[in-house]
Amino acid sequence: MPSSLIYLGIMLVVIVVWFSLLKRPIYEGVLVSFLLLLTITNTWGNVWTYIDDALSTSLLYTMVAFISMSIILTETKIIDSCIAIILSLIGRVTGGAGYASVIASAFMGALSGSGPGNVMATGAITIPLMKRTGFPPELAANIESNSSYMGNMIPPSTNIVAALGAFLALYPDSGMTNGQFWMILWGVSIWFILQRLAMVWAFCKHYKVKPMAKEDLPDFKETLKTGWKGLLLPVIIIVPFILDYALTDGFFTARLGADGAKYFSKSVLLFVGGIATLYTCLVAEDKKLVNFNGMSKMFAKSVKTIVPSIAVCVFGYMIGSLFGELDVAGEMGEIISAWNFGHFGTVVAICLITCFMGMVIPGSSLTVIFGPMFITVLANAGCDPILAAAMLPCICGVMCGITPPLGLGMYAGMTLAKSDFKKTFNNNLWWVAAQFILEVVVLMGWLPIFGM
Repeated sequence: MPSSLIYLGIMLVVIVVWFSLLKRPIYEGVLVSFLLLLTITNTWGNVWTYIDDALSTSLLYTMVAFISMSIILTETKIIDSCIAIILSLIGRVTGGAGYASVIASAFMGALSGSGPGNVMATGAITIPLMKRTGFPPELAANIESNSSYMGNMIPPSTNIVAALGAFLALYPDSGMTNGQFWMILWGVSIWFILQRLAMVWAFCKHYKVKPMAKEDLPDFKETLKTGWKGLLLPVIIIVPFILDYALTDGFFTARLGADGAKYFSKSVLLFVGGIATLYTCLVAEDKKLVNFNGMSKMFAKSVKTIVPSIAVCVFGYMIGSLFGELDVAGEMGEIISAWNFGHFGTVVAICLITCFMGMVIPGSSLTVIFGPMFITVLANAGCDPILAAAMLPCICGVMCGITPPLGLGMYAGMTLAKSDFKKTFNNNLWWVAAQFILEVVVLMGWLPIFGM
């Protein structure tokens, strides 16, 4: 058996046993698998190199910035008024609560990049409204969870930061800027938003759901008056990347030089999160939440959210550095290429692999550890490597949240909707199948993607 398969098998077994059977945190399992791989491959002498490689990854610090921003956005509840505006506009159509759930979750995803956080933040409002207008509890739970987990693929998700890191590790001279990559991600995300809206329409026809009652509809003028400040957040986050995408080759390069434009693009990731956070603090209604004591308590309460996410990435980058030295990705690419699946068969195989691996391994871990290998295999099969990298947050980050047993989004939605597990699980299979089919369609290049 090829050594790469043995190393991957060892890592998977350790993580699955540690997380699923021993019920220990996933980051511990990743670290244990790293230590075991060091022993098996007799590479302890290079351990400090792997650690240095992981901690020297600038994208790691970007993840910290955006996770922190996500926490502040959630705790200050600045997005609640934005959700109310969306409900006031869409809620009056048949099945409006379901459409509002999709749009509000996508909106929240574009701000926080969180999956479970989206479910709890938007679902607390939209799920009761869906149930009151005729959506079965299991459908309401799945609409919210599947829509919320798009936060893992809509910028500024940390999965996207990891995917860009995987691409740049393979193509350091590609000239790919943050703005260009993010534009492609938004182009990809639009198709998945439309897919979820289409499924809501189909289920509304099947269950004959109703529009929201007038008394449940927020007043548009009132919600706009109180919530317009929150609507500026997407502008603050998106505009710098649009400028980076549109002006790097001309405006910035002419004034800063090629190297200056490149480093400006890299800095965008860091300062956008900071600016959006400062703006949130300035417009937050409850100033006690954003003073020194309030922020200290906020982050102290959120340590359990921040540390596991960052630890998984650090340990994942360490394994990635080790695998790079062992050429695991190259060997895996040769193995899959030798199967002669062809373009379509390889795309289906990779989507199946990420689907099943996502059942037990979080999407961020999949993206960090296996991202370069997935990009290499897909590129060798004929996929555009940029598109392959842009789809990593989708095939890894989204799938892990909607496929049991790890599907935290489904469980969060089920809790809010008080739905039956079996009915929720069976209904969720439709959403997983639709997600899988669209993944294949996009990776095959059958749909136009903005930014490509």
